[in-house]
Amino acid sequence: MNFQFYKEKLEDSEEYKKFRKENPKSYPCSCLFILDREHGGKENKIHFDFWHPKEKKMSSFRVDGKVEFLPVENFETRAFEEISIEHDFELEKFENLILKKMADEQINGRIQKLLFSLQRLNGKDFLITTGFLNNLGLIKLTISIDENKIIDFKKMSFFDMMKIVKGNKGEKDKK
Repeated sequence: MNFQFYKEKLEDSEEYKKFRKENPKSYPCSCLFILDREHGGKENKIHFDFWHPKEKKMSSFRVDGKVEFLPVENFETRAFEEISIEHDFELEKFENLILKKMADEQINGRIQKLLFSLQRLNGKDFLITTGFLNNLGLIKLTISIDENKIIDFKKMSFFDMMKIVKGNKGEKDKK
């Protein structure tokens, strides 16, 4: 899955051209790529998200089929950093890095879905990634696009995530 291919598909669409004309101050703030390995890529999804600084809201374009504009219901009003959409990478290259890291860490399980979120942190673009494994395992990692390497890696189980959510809820209830 080539980033530039989907960027060009977005920019060539009438929906996007109309959006840019009506929202000249909006800027790209994230891209979401869902790689579906469980169903052979049939449920892959690609979204480009744009921040409207004046309205403090987000809009999204789904580009995995016909380019489709989607308003986003977001609960944050903080300004999102602008990301670059001038990257040229293949997500499968990063998937191979993840598979190698899983082998190095002796992580069992097969990847069912990979969620890549292109975001800017401290002035640099990263892929914040979550992998769902067939054995109810999760991997969470951060990939430096500039360096083509994994800079943070955590293995969790689905049950660990449930504890975190349950634990946070319990803390809120005590207040």
